[in-house]
Amino acid sequence: MTLNVTMRSALIGSCMALAASAVSAAELRGWNIHVEDYPVSIAMESFADAISAATNGELTAKTFHNGVLGSQPDAIEQLRLGVIDFGEFSLGPFGTSVPEANVVSLPFIFGSIPEMYKLMDGAVGDAIGEGMIKRGVVPLGWYDAGARSFYNSVRPINTPADVTGLKIRVMNNDLFVDMVASMDGNATPMAFAEVYQSIQTGVVDGAENNPPSYESTSHFEVAKFYSLTEHLIIPECLCMSKISWDKLTPEQQDIVMKAGRDSAELQRELWQAREAASMKIVQDGGTIVNQIADKGPFQEAMAPVYDKFLAANPDLAGLVEMIRNGG
Repeated sequence: MTLNVTMRSALIGSCMALAASAVSAAELRGWNIHVEDYPVSIAMESFADAISAATNGELTAKTFHNGVLGSQPDAIEQLRLGVIDFGEFSLGPFGTSVPEANVVSLPFIFGSIPEMYKLMDGAVGDAIGEGMIKRGVVPLGWYDAGARSFYNSVRPINTPADVTGLKIRVMNNDLFVDMVASMDGNATPMAFAEVYQSIQTGVVDGAENNPPSYESTSHFEVAKFYSLTEHLIIPECLCMSKISWDKLTPEQQDIVMKAGRDSAELQRELWQAREAASMKIVQDGGTIVNQIADKGPFQEAMAPVYDKFLAANPDLAGLVEMIRNGG
């Protein structure tokens, strides 16, 4: 039996309407390594709410917290392939695939957190963003991850010599391995989720991170010495797969970009409050916190790291100087 023209037209129209509805009601899937009450997580939920409100629910976003969609390196690759639509990542691991992003992982490259905000919201952020887009990732906002400092279970660190012989977990980036090696320490790249048990069992002596990460993971329970070297100020990126980005209409792209930038402003405010609260928690929990009276020797020890980086990436010398000169 054949369908008449009217029935065929009605069926085709219904199918097209269903397809259009599926596209317009798309849900973006997001990756996040942090717990749900973390500043990053709250800001990502705000990002999702803003997208839904601005599109009247035609475009929504769901963030999967606690790294349930995979490890950070795996999630970055899934993002580039469009398997994950958006996520929030440290720029540290991006350095292996985006040379421009590696610049901010150079030790002591930023003089302060306010300086980092200014540069990342300006020409420096634009330059790094262009490199990321070429490799399939669209930055939506630069988040604050504070300053990273060393913590360990053995001794306080006051000079580079105190790092000698310590086994320190670092993110998977040659720059961080070289940074620890320049002070005669033993760098051990490993997944973030493995750090607590590795310190507890002596696989590593410690790690390096910001106060909220040190506190929220309970690393302070097994590594009581927290030395405020503040050697790395590495921005984080709320970013989107370019594959997913290219599927959006220009109007949706504007909405997503604005929501991303607004979420970054919120995250920075939340971060500063959380950092102060985290420091109180770890100190109340018995952590021995020491300030570094003179960071000059640490900075001098990093000269080989800079020399090696610039020898391998001479085209990035201008970007390094731009940051060092404050933009």
